Amino acid sequence: EKIGTFNYEGEGWGLANDGQSLILSDGTNRIRFLDPDNFQVRKTIAVSDGSTPVNEINELEYVQSEIYANIWHADRIARIDPQTGRIVGWIDLTGLLSRGEVHDGEAVLNGIAYDETNGRLFVTGKLWPKLFEIRVTRK
Repeated sequence: EKIGTFNYEGEGWGLANDGQSLILSDGTNRIRFLDPDNFQVRKTIAVSDGSTPVNEINELEYVQSEIYANIWHADRIARIDPQTGRIVGWIDLTGLLSRGEVHDGEAVLNGIAYDETNGRLFVTGKLWPKLFEIRVTRK
């Protein structure tokens, strides 16, 4: 059931919610925080790994006070500080989907979901035949 519409200029690659703002990616290294009532930009952060800008930020999820973002055509998820835009860590998902299960060059990591109630994290991809529940551990 459609409950409303809004206009937005630009591309929308990923969308998350931190309880106060809608968090929007557009394929660049910039993430915008929008007021959910009027969709005005509250703030913008530039995402970087050290001094290197990280572009092609795609799907987003807000997880335990961090933004998790997959990078287009990369098998890893960036853990981003929402205040500074700095990447505080990476989740390496290399090999999660076997090569035999990849039948298209666009079958890339492209989905993150967080079950806050139970603390569960799920990932999947574009054209992937599976959804994975993962547990993040420190090396």
